Amino acid sequence: MSCIGYPISLSSTSTVVRNSVFGYQSKSKFLPVRCAVGGTEPLTFSIPSAVFAFGIKKEYVETPKVASIAEPLLLNAVRGEKVERPPVWLMRQAGRFLFCTQSYQQICEKYPSFRERSENVDLVVEISLQPWKVFKPDGVILFSDILTPLPGMSIPFDIVKGKGPLIYSPIRTAEDVDQVTEFDPDKFVPYVGEALTILREEIKGDAAVLGFVGAPFTLASYVVEGGSSKHFSKIKRLAFSQPKVLHSLLQKFTNSMANYIRYQADHGAQAVQIFDSWATELSPVDFEEFSLPYLKQIVDSVKKTHPYLPLILYASGSGGLLERLPLTGVDVVSLDWTVDMAEGRRRLGSDIAVQGNVDPGVLFGSKEFITQRIMDTVRKAVKQQLATLEENAFTVRLSLTEGLGLQRVLFGTSINDEED
Repeated sequence: MSCIGYPISLSSTSTVVRNSVFGYQSKSKFLPVRCAVGGTEPLTFSIPSAVFAFGIKKEYVETPKVASIAEPLLLNAVRGEKVERPPVWLMRQAGRFLFCTQSYQQICEKYPSFRERSENVDLVVEISLQPWKVFKPDGVILFSDILTPLPGMSIPFDIVKGKGPLIYSPIRTAEDVDQVTEFDPDKFVPYVGEALTILREEIKGDAAVLGFVGAPFTLASYVVEGGSSKHFSKIKRLAFSQPKVLHSLLQKFTNSMANYIRYQADHGAQAVQIFDSWATELSPVDFEEFSLPYLKQIVDSVKKTHPYLPLILYASGSGGLLERLPLTGVDVVSLDWTVDMAEGRRRLGSDIAVQGNVDPGVLFGSKEFITQRIMDTVRKAVKQQLATLEENAFTVRLSLTEGLGLQRVLFGTSINDEED
């Protein structure tokens, strides 16, 4: 699923300090609310290939100040500062959308291997920038993959066209885990750091640069299963028959991903999303043992060195785990369309931003239908805290081409009927 993330934010007191590498960095009090439509109350939510973020005002908010122009709109919203409109970003901008474009198809023909495309600095930068140049969203996410660190951990893999990830030597014993090394990004993925730095330079503060990593349990699922899985029988066998072995593997991924997040932040990422795609295959009690503690470790570790770095948690199908997700300490939680936004907002609590959550299938409807669903989600996210939505109106125009999904997303612009 793709998402439009837009943080709706409120004001907070802030000071700005000089960052030696990337200019000015806000030292605003990091509010767990993020987005505010119209600058009163925050929120964030998502539609296929786009993400909206919604947050809520904290009691300790001090004298309001207008968001600093030194930073992108998305960051100001996520940090609880007052913004003029909800920021929007495309979560899978380099995936389903780009596959529809001729420019990306030409790159794929010349460089057929996904790893070749995602491990070449010039290609990573070019592909990451393609959607931004067309849509000018408020966030640009790095073109990469959550499995990119694996070779640097002595776990060889490939992504096979039509089949997905393939782990050549699955990890299933204590001896296998002993061979897994902790990840050194500087040594094994210097192209990621270079690409992030170039993206920051290219975008020039007009949008936020986002990085991402895989969560420990999701990474472990891939390497234990040997690739994608329908039933997750192998990782569950390991979890329930040899839990110490799995915990050892999870700890290695935890240490490595915390380090990888810091690396991305140090090289230009202004927010990082953690993908725990397969954690929702766990029951709540097993999530509390095999996923939650490790996510919390990552957040705690990163916040010690990068306290102002926004961390987003995305776990699809997380309706059965919602109350547990804020316990990780992340700043934003993504909701998918199987959870009603109002219910999700209530269950998550008032001091965390949310991101989500329109069904991608909505894109097959008319523009009026799409608009109605989006506005309904916004209203539910902010509850009764907004007097009107009209004064904070935003325009999202989406077009579909036969089964190919999102073709265009235009924000706040007009377009001729012939082009719709």
